[in-house]
Amino acid sequence: MAEPTILTAQHGDGDRRTAVITLNRPKQLNALNDELMDALGEALLRFDADPAVGCIVITGSEKAFAAGADIGVLAQHDFISAYTSDLITRNWEHIRRVRKPVIAAVSGFALGGGCELAMMCDVVLATDTAKFGQPEIKLGIIPGAGGTQRLPRAVGKAKAMDLVLSGRLMDAAEAERSGLVSRIVPADRLMAEALALGEVICALGEASVLAAKESVNRSYEAPLSDGILTERRLFHAMFGTPDQKEGMEAFLAKRKPVFKR
Repeated sequence: MAEPTILTAQHGDGDRRTAVITLNRPKQLNALNDELMDALGEALLRFDADPAVGCIVITGSEKAFAAGADIGVLAQHDFISAYTSDLITRNWEHIRRVRKPVIAAVSGFALGGGCELAMMCDVVLATDTAKFGQPEIKLGIIPGAGGTQRLPRAVGKAKAMDLVLSGRLMDAAEAERSGLVSRIVPADRLMAEALALGEVICALGEASVLAAKESVNRSYEAPLSDGILTERRLFHAMFGTPDQKEGMEAFLAKRKPVFKR
């Protein structure tokens, strides 16, 4: 019986837990094929719809978060089959529909599609062994799952051009300096740190967490004036939630807030 391409689990004892999705093609360094991406999309949407889940972590193995798309599969395509099948992008957009925060816990290689998957997440935690890059140019192609679009937004045009045009890799320290990585953590603490962040997020007010993610994402997809308007409307909407009342009352009373669903 074939091994599942992803493994799932839930962690936490409170009202909301952190779901963990582990990419599970270790022999292929978690190369992202259709079967894996279909399973990942299904798991992401299932956890997003589960009221007991407040945060999602995507991780891989110690050697590789994901070393890219499956080149053996890509090599079989010509232009017509790539275009008509909507190659790669067909089942890569599920994560954009997820409203809950998604954390990438990256160790080892995050290359090509692996780097693009990490960039689709909301927070990227990386070990000092992590390597990021878009080496598609060395295969005679270009990034196809948002690499030429999200990378400049994360690290700026100059750095993105350097990486995309040369295909070189950057280590975790450079990725953090450039803004691609949220923070670097010790290798033996990667999942502990990811779950600790998930626990923090799960303990916060659900409406404010969802609104904060939506507003930050809007800044990448709209002119500043539209982004500011989105932020303002969501900010005002928070004042109609029990979380706002509890949060401010707790602050004034000098006690820890207890947010409820």
